[in-house]
Amino acid sequence: MAPQRNTGAGAEAELPAYVGHYRLESCLGSGGMGVVHLARSASGMKLAVKVVHAEFARDPEFRGRFRQEVAAARRVSGAFTAPVVDADPEAERPWMATLFIPGPTLAQQVKRNGPMPAAQLRRLMAGLAEALRDIHRVGVVHRDLKPSNVLLAEDGPKVIDFGISRPKDSELRTETGKLIGTPPFMAPEQFRRPREVGPAADIFALGSVMVHAATGRGPFDSDSPYVVAYQVVHDEPDLTGVPEGLAPLVLRCLAKEPEQRPSPDELMRELRSVAASYDTQAFIPAQRVLAEEAWGGQEPGGAQGTGAEGAGSEDTGSEGAEAEGGGSAGGGSEGSASGDGASGAGAVVKRLRSKGRAGGRAEGRANGPAGEPASVVRRARRRRLVLAGLAAAVLVGGALASVRLLGGADGAPEDATPRTATAGFSAWAAKPTTGGGAVPQCAYGAELLLCSRPGQVFALDPADGTRAWTRSAATGRTSGPPVVSGGLVQPDTDGGRRLAALDPASGAEVWHRDLPRHAATRYAGGMLLVTGADGTVTGVDSTTGETSWERRIPGHAMPYFTAFAGDPLAYAATPSDDGSGTRVSAVDPATGEVRWTALLEGTLEPVGSADGGSASGSGSESGSGSASEGEGTSGAVYFTAVDAVYGDTDAVVRYDPASRAVDRVALPVPRQDTQAAVHGDVVYVLAAGGSLEAFDLARGKRLWHLETSVSRGSAPVADGRQVYFTAADGRLMAVDGRGGRLVGQTPARLGTDSGKVSGEVPAPVLVGTRVYAAAPDGTVFGVDGRAPGDW
Repeated sequence: MAPQRNTGAGAEAELPAYVGHYRLESCLGSGGMGVVHLARSASGMKLAVKVVHAEFARDPEFRGRFRQEVAAARRVSGAFTAPVVDADPEAERPWMATLFIPGPTLAQQVKRNGPMPAAQLRRLMAGLAEALRDIHRVGVVHRDLKPSNVLLAEDGPKVIDFGISRPKDSELRTETGKLIGTPPFMAPEQFRRPREVGPAADIFALGSVMVHAATGRGPFDSDSPYVVAYQVVHDEPDLTGVPEGLAPLVLRCLAKEPEQRPSPDELMRELRSVAASYDTQAFIPAQRVLAEEAWGGQEPGGAQGTGAEGAGSEDTGSEGAEAEGGGSAGGGSEGSASGDGASGAGAVVKRLRSKGRAGGRAEGRANGPAGEPASVVRRARRRRLVLAGLAAAVLVGGALASVRLLGGADGAPEDATPRTATAGFSAWAAKPTTGGGAVPQCAYGAELLLCSRPGQVFALDPADGTRAWTRSAATGRTSGPPVVSGGLVQPDTDGGRRLAALDPASGAEVWHRDLPRHAATRYAGGMLLVTGADGTVTGVDSTTGETSWERRIPGHAMPYFTAFAGDPLAYAATPSDDGSGTRVSAVDPATGEVRWTALLEGTLEPVGSADGGSASGSGSESGSGSASEGEGTSGAVYFTAVDAVYGDTDAVVRYDPASRAVDRVALPVPRQDTQAAVHGDVVYVLAAGGSLEAFDLARGKRLWHLETSVSRGSAPVADGRQVYFTAADGRLMAVDGRGGRLVGQTPARLGTDSGKVSGEVPAPVLVGTRVYAAAPDGTVFGVDGRAPGDW
């Protein structure tokens, strides 16, 4: 096991390779107590791991406090918190690992979508009352309940971060003169008698949280934390904007004296009518469509249409000012959301972001050359810090934002041209395999729906879901569906260490080949490109399994390839060390020859390409990109651009190798963990928390923006008329590609293992007018994409 490195004082330095048995994939953020990392266990489970700052690890009193945090979190782990998976408070650098919970925090949801409507507020209050009952009945007082410590997960709100919580019988006491908490959400007794804080303080905080959710501000807001403290102790709360039916209950929670506040059980009785009906749709925001362009019946990318940007404002409350620096790392790092939500009620808030390197790059389906799993090489994008030092991760399986056309997450099969659906197609659903396990990963090829789950590969008739064949295979937690390349089915087997090509008619093995350890792979143009640990690329004929060529790619020490359906080339993108530029090379998979190379500004990740033949090009510079080293060019290539510090996507970029022109459209608000689809000149970007945006590179502007109900989704696919993606609960979503309206969704299919953290959410498979998807309960289903309203 790799040891923790000497990490120094800065957050950026605190990136050990392992903590305990858990591989750290990315830094989610840093807070007063430590650094929170996105990590993965040996089985692939995603975790949020808090590692204490080195300076505090040497403080015996602080170690005692951290032991108390671990004990408190373990005592309350359950339906309403992030369960503790492992911890070692006695390690040289104490740490604690909790289950990664995807979902935006309440703070970020309100920032992005504005105040919640009354029905959602009642459900939120019921859920938080249940959570506090669960926390208090094991003798723990949270003491820092606030919007950034409430995750809106798909199965309800989760209260996180017990960094300053205290069991009622704790021997550790608050030092005289020190206040612990976040002033806008602290109870009067936390200012007046901090040693005597009990469960009623959490009820007061609940009242403040509900005001924030209802109005976008707190009940005692001020620019100064000292004024806030005075108002909390002496003034009446400002409940302007709180729904009439909820205001009396919130006012009772905000009583100055602890004994006058209701208990969680009393709150639940008051809210019983909605508590029983709480479901995964509770926090779906109203569809807020910013229709900047009226499509006028044209396809996206057309020349007509006018519109205006929707208005919104950022929350300007004083939540960020903590009275003590000992708050928890990241203040809510287990969840995921857009760190700087774009819209609320009021004026538009614009932010300028620097461009630079986040280190993301395209890569293959097997293990990376450095011995890292594919999900590590594909580095999950880091979310940005917000006012309270919040750090939350959104994952989409920790994956690189790359488009997966036709469900082919691992390249462009040469025979991936979809056949047109017949008019008589009927929706179907099937469970081809039994037992638990990962969600089936499917793709279309050889006129079959080809899928894999751990331990097997199977083929379905796309017309009705009938199983054509099943084959046992050494597939683990697959990182992608099978690929049809060279006329054969090529599944991911044995953790990417073995290639096996199957006959699409029967599933029989045609050939197999072992791969070197730590190799990265990508299928493109009837070939398999294998990048070895030393950076050498080997071209393997997908039909025979024989080596066709072997060479280095100039300018790429360790090339990772991306390929797209319909494009005969593969693309290697390597950012510079300082993130100021990215070298992009288009490689002919048949020969390994470089067709063109461009040096482009910023850190870029390829997400799509235009179907395009070739044209001639020279080596002269043009604009912010330069092309050289090639004798021919292909169609335009599309990228997402990420910033230097947190890896947020801040722009979409189009590069035309024929003209060497570079077009860039900035995102109004940088987004975390984005995945993209390209159709024509329109790039559709789906971000953590469900924000979906369309950008027209030809017209240089954003077309629309939709907040969906999905906290964790797949890569989108688009056909120009609609955009499709799947949610972690198994729903297939359809959004109008012209105006950005949600036009259909299938029912959720969670299955019996819904409490487990699943891997990457598989993208839908688009075949003509049919759409196919898979769900966590093992169902594979097909629907008619022309009528999503009937799903």
